[in-house]
Amino acid sequence: MNEPIDDDTQYEDAREQDDTVIGVVFRRSVLIILVAVLLAGVVFGVRYLLESAPAPEVVQARVDLDSLLAPAATPEPPLGVFTDVTAAAGIDFVHESGAFGERLLPETMGGGVAFIDYDGNGTQDLLFVSSARWPFDPDGAESASATLRLYHNDGHGNFHEVTDAVGLGGLDDYGMGVAVGDYDGNGRTDIFITAVGENRLYRNEGGRFADVTAAAGVGGGQDTWSTGAAFFDANNNGYLDLFVVNYVQWSREIDIQVDYRLTGVGRAYGPPTNFAGTRSYLYINNGDGTFTEQGVEAGLNIVHPTTGEPIGKGLALIPVDLDGDGHIDVMVANDTVRNFVFHNRGDGTFDEVGTDWGLGFDRNGHATGAMGIDFANHTNAAPLAIAIGNFANEMSSFYVSQGDTTQYADQTILEGIGAATRSALTFGVFFFDYDLDGRLDYLQANGHVENEINRVQASQQYRQPGQLFWNCATECPGTFLEVPASRIGALATPMVGRGAAYADIDGNGRLDVVLTQIGGPALLLRNDLESAGNWLRVRLRGKGPNTDAIGARLVLEAGGVTQYRTVMPTRGYLSQVELPVTFGLGDTESIDRLTVAWPDGSEQVISGLTVNTAHDIAQR
Repeated sequence: MNEPIDDDTQYEDAREQDDTVIGVVFRRSVLIILVAVLLAGVVFGVRYLLESAPAPEVVQARVDLDSLLAPAATPEPPLGVFTDVTAAAGIDFVHESGAFGERLLPETMGGGVAFIDYDGNGTQDLLFVSSARWPFDPDGAESASATLRLYHNDGHGNFHEVTDAVGLGGLDDYGMGVAVGDYDGNGRTDIFITAVGENRLYRNEGGRFADVTAAAGVGGGQDTWSTGAAFFDANNNGYLDLFVVNYVQWSREIDIQVDYRLTGVGRAYGPPTNFAGTRSYLYINNGDGTFTEQGVEAGLNIVHPTTGEPIGKGLALIPVDLDGDGHIDVMVANDTVRNFVFHNRGDGTFDEVGTDWGLGFDRNGHATGAMGIDFANHTNAAPLAIAIGNFANEMSSFYVSQGDTTQYADQTILEGIGAATRSALTFGVFFFDYDLDGRLDYLQANGHVENEINRVQASQQYRQPGQLFWNCATECPGTFLEVPASRIGALATPMVGRGAAYADIDGNGRLDVVLTQIGGPALLLRNDLESAGNWLRVRLRGKGPNTDAIGARLVLEAGGVTQYRTVMPTRGYLSQVELPVTFGLGDTESIDRLTVAWPDGSEQVISGLTVNTAHDIAQR
């Protein structure tokens, strides 16, 4: 998070506008010169014909300057027909922030959500993470709230709550985020919950969950504030390890002492600038149901060169093989300090290379108020893109690899999302193909942290609409084009947006969306776009112990287009998307081949797949 826009930021805006004007004038000048040269050539040709030809003819040259100078037509993006089905589908979750007047920083930052097939029946169920009433709230004891709410999906997009029935009820921790994965290799997806205070691990025992936090050794500190988390194989031994991001050193006493204030408001929700930093946890899976925390030994303790104190202020992470060496790296989105990139040496230890690889700062060399993060091969080619949602008055960051897989550049403006994301305060972000045309689109969940912000910044609102960007490839000046709010249905509902995730909740191939908000109800959005293209869905079944095949790489060749996906449920902000991957196919009606690079390094080529079908593929 950052403070309100300052003169430097306004100066950057003015400079960008000046650059734009200069660019337009330059391009028009070049066109006029070219036209003049063309006319001169025509005149010279006419003179030559008149002087040398035996029967000269009159030649007239007409050049339409308006057509030459007119900008190229921009296509209209497909409708984003997102219908609010929250109540109709049976979802009644309301997030509890615990706010009661003291304006404590954690009250602005929760809202994790996950799509998870907890009973293995092939349908995507929904798990919500709430915060809680504070124990020091005078009315807290009378209004305790449940941390977790699990809803079972009947396969048609209808849900009913099963929290207590599956053993997840009764918890009143101050929850933050969620990670899912089969850590013990029994073929069932387990759940890890982050919190302000002790974290929780729930083992899936076949339709019911058991709290195994203490036995597994993953609770963390009682005074720690954990945020994003992910299961993946860090040391390449087949078992899923657990990476947990921590935010800042926080307590009620520290928060009151920091005493952030806004003119005209008084005590307010402030940035983490005056809170001390932290380091992340890395829990290495011992293969017997227990973990050993090795964050310091693994190289995750990034410290200030002078004080020696940790500087991380992480909110979200993506495990992704950034340089293609076969080892999963981790990028952490840090709030107001540089982002971290932990390059995996292949043995579960890491080098921090964020600044060296161009991913530490934005295009102006500044640290941002980074919230959610996701990655994708957004052009159906080798370059990898990483998107980060930032604070208000900061564009979202959009890093693209530059040929060399260890060099990235922030191309937010060139990619077409710069100006449109400037005013939003963005938390949840993810790539998905909403219209199934074979190109990955981009979504943002927005909402401010200060409920009185409009009193001090007229341009800002507490509740903000979501945003959808259509991937128009080479048809637009940039790769992405914002779909107008009038064309995205209920996604444009103003809310205090935080977590965001996607899944096909009703089996029709179209990806539906869930959004959470601080202190308010969730929003389940069904994708009702009837003109969506053909599709292919794939659920991988890996050999144990990584039965969910987390980290597997899929390459689909169909209709002359190559698409790339990675099985990685950790996306966006504190949230998890479904494990099956979806490929949009547009008008393509046949598949050439699907190549799966499994997490253990083996490769499998599958042919004969039918379109508009969900396929289960087991590792040979």
